[in-house]
Amino acid sequence: MILITFVSIYKNCAIRGFLLKISIITTSYNYGQYISETIESVIAQTYQDWEMIIVDDGSSDNSVSLIQSYCQKDSRIKLFSHENHVNKGLKETLRLGLKQAQNDWIVFLESDDSITPDYLEKKVAVIKKHPAVKFIINDVNLIGDDSAKQRLNKHFKIINKVLKNKHQPLDLSYCLMKRNYIVTFSTVMLNKGVLENVDFNSPVPPLIDYYLWAQIANKYRFYYLDEKLTNWRIHSDSYIKNARGIDAKSYLAFNLNKTRFICKGKNNLLYWYYCLYYRWNSIRKLILKIHLKEKSLCVLGKWYQW
Repeated sequence: MILITFVSIYKNCAIRGFLLKISIITTSYNYGQYISETIESVIAQTYQDWEMIIVDDGSSDNSVSLIQSYCQKDSRIKLFSHENHVNKGLKETLRLGLKQAQNDWIVFLESDDSITPDYLEKKVAVIKKHPAVKFIINDVNLIGDDSAKQRLNKHFKIINKVLKNKHQPLDLSYCLMKRNYIVTFSTVMLNKGVLENVDFNSPVPPLIDYYLWAQIANKYRFYYLDEKLTNWRIHSDSYIKNARGIDAKSYLAFNLNKTRFICKGKNNLLYWYYCLYYRWNSIRKLILKIHLKEKSLCVLGKWYQW
């Protein structure tokens, strides 16, 4: 009885932030020109109870030596890599990072991005105030390529307007049907338990984040901080650039997977009609028409004929 009471008190304190420990997971691949800035932004945090798990995915530049130099200076920074230092892609690199993480609260930080000094402090404050919250996101500050930033400004204004005007915590299941409102891994802090039973096998690997959030949105509400706590770097070598040129069948598989997670129990015929003519952009409309003509359907990654 005494032991149970002690465990209960310990967990309550942890939730309130007194004992809140955070694992920051950074996947690294040939971003030696940016990784130092990323690590320095973590070291500069006003909230200092963290570990930084950096997983290198077979980099061929100077990334590893740079990371090792930081590991020698600060024991909270730890470097891991796949066996024989091979490149396994983002999915397996994320999984390795989560496996090595020692804490229940996870922050994702991409190796070409950085966070403001009060990033962790602001999010811990949210958890103290809202103990039931398991997933926190924030606004971003765009840095890097000026022309790309100009193209994205409209997109970000829409996202910010929608999120800041919704009741907290947010139900994003409907929003994610239209676009990815969680623009980068580097805005996400979540409880590790949220990722239990989540499928990492995205049919479109560069869009794995969208695939994960769509699943999680079906079970959890999110909290949005209307503050630019993440510096999201836009550049020509960004991983998301690989999403261009996706073949139609894979892209459709992704979208049908996403919709299946979000729309359980809805009338399928009416819902598809609604998406086709009112909610999906022109590219998705075209793909869906072709797919229906072929009389095949993808549900949870499996293809069916009717």
